[in-house]
Amino acid sequence: MKLSTGMTVPIHSYKHDQKLHRIWKKAVVLEQTQHMLVTANFRTRVIECDGRSWHTKEPAICYFYNDLWFNIIGMLKKDGVYFYCNLSSPYLYDGEAIKYIDYDLDIKVFPDGSYILLDEREYQEHSKMMDYPQDIMDIIISQREELIRRIEHAEKPFCLSDIHHYYEQYKSLTKK
Repeated sequence: MKLSTGMTVPIHSYKHDQKLHRIWKKAVVLEQTQHMLVTANFRTRVIECDGRSWHTKEPAICYFYNDLWFNIIGMLKKDGVYFYCNLSSPYLYDGEAIKYIDYDLDIKVFPDGSYILLDEREYQEHSKMMDYPQDIMDIIISQREELIRRIEHAEKPFCLSDIHHYYEQYKSLTKK
């Protein structure tokens, strides 16, 4: 299903056992290509699976892919752009929300390009608890390596020009 620029849609993150993990109440669609969807949000409400909620603090540009097993969130903070990368299933849009399965492993990228791997223990625990199939585990590990390669080579969106372009587009669409 095609999304159009300026549309507001929610984002739903699930876990492998099909349980809802997290909901972002609204994101503005900035671009959809054959393989990529770009959205943005700022001060949007996020609802956790346990019912707690909070609001995002800074503008974020979110990159979802339908052929890659990760998504990337670029957060525009006062001291620079930070990226939070989720190892996840490719996204789909079903008319209700942008949806994907979160596979626990994350990478945080700092404004200077350095990065850290996060949630490896959670990945190990969940892979056993939810019985991740070996083929999915192989995909997640290979996609993590691809993501690290892109970070280290400052490929889009890690080169920053895209982030700033999309942020200007978002401000124009929302008049912020």
